[in-house]
Amino acid sequence: MNYMKTAILLAGLMALFGAVGFLIGGEAGMLIALGLAAAMNLFAYWNSDKMVLSMYGAREVDAATAPEFHGLVAELAQRAGLPMPRVYVMDNDQPNAFATGRNPENAAVAATTGLLHSLSREEIAGVMAHELAHVKNRDTLIMTITATLAGAIGMLANFAMFFGHGSSDSRNNPLGIIGSIAIMILAPIAAMLVQMAISRSREYAADRMGAEIAGDPTGLASALQRISGAAERIPNEQAERSPATAHMFIINPLHGRGMDNLFSTHPSTENRVAALMQLAASVRGGAGYRPSPSPAPSYSGGGSSVPRSGRGRRGPWN
Repeated sequence: MNYMKTAILLAGLMALFGAVGFLIGGEAGMLIALGLAAAMNLFAYWNSDKMVLSMYGAREVDAATAPEFHGLVAELAQRAGLPMPRVYVMDNDQPNAFATGRNPENAAVAATTGLLHSLSREEIAGVMAHELAHVKNRDTLIMTITATLAGAIGMLANFAMFFGHGSSDSRNNPLGIIGSIAIMILAPIAAMLVQMAISRSREYAADRMGAEIAGDPTGLASALQRISGAAERIPNEQAERSPATAHMFIINPLHGRGMDNLFSTHPSTENRVAALMQLAASVRGGAGYRPSPSPAPSYSGGGSSVPRSGRGRRGPWN
């Protein structure tokens, strides 16, 4: 059902993009709009992962620099049947994580130092399994496309006022100045609603698959509660400067976020936790999930540790 909903919403976003182009400039405007969308999506397809990782100052780690964290991701990727993604750490006190990349062969997962320092290994496993589920479901590509289209619709809408003052020829401007004003106001709102609806539907699907990969829904449920509580207290300055990237994170990193409504980028944490606990209860009497990864030793000594960002209590990752 989530896949069908996503396909319908993506089709609606593409239709909205073409319609905005047509209403602004007629058939020529629609063709220009579709060409612009193709060019932007092509650029985003090849470069979006590099851009967002650079934006958050993420640094790549490996088995030598972060053995426990890198090893956990490798174990989960093997369980999920995925190629090993690149692994990044962001120096940020807010516990959070995201995945990016155009396909499973070119994927990257990133976690903040706040996440690694404050959550248990089972909780971190749940979070990273959730991100790998996004990779497996190709949500990273879907969200890149939706974000690019939504941004392009907003850009087109900014031209609506200019075209509204043009010729009275209805072929070039079918709705006139009143219609152009309406497009300028309503089109970006509609695009934002569709983008958020797609994001919410993909989060529920990733939660379920992430629980299966990690081996236990309760680890992810506990992590969501702890991350949500911490995100309300600890700011993420990079995300506040780039709110268009908020949908990428496992929990909305922005302050002032709403509950599970039309204007939220994520489902409410309560709804997600309830769904995971229902999933856990449904399998307790059957074969159940595989056990969660066994606890790993904390980071210790030399260059093998992930540097702390300065705040938060010491966790299982030192």
